[in-house]
Amino acid sequence: MKEIVVISGKGGTGKTSLLASFAILADSPVLADCDVDAADLHLILQPAIEERHAFVSGHEARVLQDICNSCGACLNLCRFDAIKEISQEDAKSLFEVDPHSCEGCGVCVAFCPLKAVAFEDRTCGEWMVSSTRAGPMVHAKLGIAAENSGKLVSTVRENAIRLAKENNKDLILVDGPPGTGCPVIASISGASAVVVITEPTLSGAHDLQRVLELTRHFCIPAHVCVNKWDICPTMTEEIEALATSQNATILGRIRYDKGVTCAQTQFLSVVETQTPSADDIVRIWQKLQQQPAFS
Repeated sequence: MKEIVVISGKGGTGKTSLLASFAILADSPVLADCDVDAADLHLILQPAIEERHAFVSGHEARVLQDICNSCGACLNLCRFDAIKEISQEDAKSLFEVDPHSCEGCGVCVAFCPLKAVAFEDRTCGEWMVSSTRAGPMVHAKLGIAAENSGKLVSTVRENAIRLAKENNKDLILVDGPPGTGCPVIASISGASAVVVITEPTLSGAHDLQRVLELTRHFCIPAHVCVNKWDICPTMTEEIEALATSQNATILGRIRYDKGVTCAQTQFLSVVETQTPSADDIVRIWQKLQQQPAFS
């Protein structure tokens, strides 16, 4: 089974547009949207949700008002200012936990003399299994101000692999998160190969350097393509030279094309339209299939 992850050093480089086009060009792959903090592959592929599952991770404290005697021990111990005094009734202070500030450390639970703080499982979002015109898709939505996105990414990937095995699919295409943080590490570790899409700017070159250091650390074959290459051909050549020096394979270039935005407004991938950059992406896909990760 092959697992190809498309990533970028920052958001907005065209990562999801490229992955959506790969999904259409491939032969009914399993898809996984691992950009759980800001998922948008569904905007192009318009999935029909078939399963919904809660994502439970970590714990959240809650003051049990009928037991609490307002001693204030939790208020004094909480380093995240998550305990709030909400009112006074008959000279008695009432406390509650702000769920957006609570880090789930459990110190209030451990030191409350009356055991008046519950430590409940935290629901941080949900993950879904859907059908799309390109194939089955596993995707997720992290809750507002929720954490543990790396764990949710792992959940999405694990279920995509399970789905591929159940349906005898040999290719998983993953839309990874931007950057180099924990969600990216959770997206690429153990993958067959990554495709890094970047732009011909100084920040694009810097971000590419960081991403390639990460893929090299995990011994994952890296392939690079430059989006909007024609806005700065000189920088494009510098970026490709940098990628080559880091033992990354150059897949090709994608021209600047207003037709990409037109495709997005029609909920279509680029290769489902007649816009010029569609030919660039087809050539990139064909070259990717010739790489050792596909052999």
